[in-house]
Amino acid sequence: MKAVIQRVKQSAVTINNKVVAEINSGLVVLLGIEIEDTNEDSLWLANKISQLRIFSDEGGKMNKSITEINGEIIVVSQFTLHAKTKKGNRPSYIKAARPKQAIPLYEQFKENLSIAIAKEVQSGEFGADMQVSLINDGPVTIIIDTKNKE
Repeated sequence: MKAVIQRVKQSAVTINNKVVAEINSGLVVLLGIEIEDTNEDSLWLANKISQLRIFSDEGGKMNKSITEINGEIIVVSQFTLHAKTKKGNRPSYIKAARPKQAIPLYEQFKENLSIAIAKEVQSGEFGADMQVSLINDGPVTIIIDTKNKE
C-alpha cells in the first residue's frame, strides 16, 4: 500500500456535486492498493499513520499525533499512486489491485485506522469520480509505502 498523507486545516470530498466527507484539522490520506497488499499491510499502515507525530506542540515542533490533537481523517482511494511511467508517456497501472481485491482492503484499512484513532474515519467512495479540496497545513506531506518500511 502506498499512502500520501497531507496535514490539513480543512478538506472535503465531493461526488456529483454532493459533499460526502468534510473535516477541519486533521489528515487526508490518499491510499493506493497494489496486487501484493495484504491485511497485514493495512494494519501496519493504519497504526503508523495514527502515531505519526506531524502536528505542532505548544513550542511549534511537530511532536503530536492525530489522536493527541483530536483530529479527523479522510481516506480517499487512489489507484494512480501505483502508476509506472518508465516506458512511454501513458502511465501503466499493472501493479494496482483490481476492485475485487482492493475494495475489501480499502474497507479494512478504514476500519483499522478508525480503531487506531478511536474515531470514525471519513472517506470518499471507492472508484468514484471525486473532487478533493484541501488546505494543506504547513505544507506537510508524508509518503509511506508498506513495501519500504523505513
